Amino acid sequence: MTSTRWTPAPLLPASAVVHGAAVLGTLAVPAAWPWAVGALVANHALLAGAGLWPSSHLLGPNLTRLPADAAARREIALTIDDGPDPEVTPRVLDLLDAAHVKASFFCIGRIAEQHPVLCRAIVQRGHRVENHGFAHSNAFSLFGPGAMRRDIARAQATLSDITGQAPRFFRATAGLRNPFLDPVLHGLGLQLATWTRRAYDTRTGDPERVFQRLTQHLGPGDIVLMHDGHCARTPTGEPVILAVLPRLLQTLSERQLHPVTLQPTPPT
Repeated sequence: MTSTRWTPAPLLPASAVVHGAAVLGTLAVPAAWPWAVGALVANHALLAGAGLWPSSHLLGPNLTRLPADAAARREIALTIDDGPDPEVTPRVLDLLDAAHVKASFFCIGRIAEQHPVLCRAIVQRGHRVENHGFAHSNAFSLFGPGAMRRDIARAQATLSDITGQAPRFFRATAGLRNPFLDPVLHGLGLQLATWTRRAYDTRTGDPERVFQRLTQHLGPGDIVLMHDGHCARTPTGEPVILAVLPRLLQTLSERQLHPVTLQPTPPT
């Protein structure tokens, strides 16, 4: 748990002011209710849009790129979601080992419970296991603060117990969230992390398209998102991450980019 006080992002208190003004304005001038409703609808649309935009910082701190000093060292972060997968993850680990590369694996708590040995192997081989929620619910962005905290805290406890290493970062299902997430993460001592580059590799099984999406303009400081769990399959049935990762690692080497695990930023 963090001991520092949570400070809301500016949008949140501004939203509260809009709500208060709309209510008080309607009470003072009942005929103004259409304007009040319009303001509330616009405000909710803004909050919803911020939650549907994974790289948004409007709802609170969000690591979308590595810090400037890491970029200056030509570092990038490989992040791999939705595992551990008993078929795919061991082969991903072998490919990373062969290239002497480290990555951050955002693991689903309930899946980790089913494959604890594999989850431990990720850490034993020098990588990081991070928190991707316990249930990985598609409705996560609709959760209230209590349900959100229970899901994340359960995953945090599960992953910590299995690996002996507490996750430092959280990533929401599909990166979607709502205004309740930031105070929940603050209370649990976690940082939100999304990405700079994604390839939609849970839906796209064409290795060339996935590779191009990941590498076009890829540069220092980027955070790359791939999937070992729920990954799409190539036309020959191969998990697309396994078809793309060797070529991606070779490209990183050619561009003198150095993959690293995510590192927490100091609280402000």
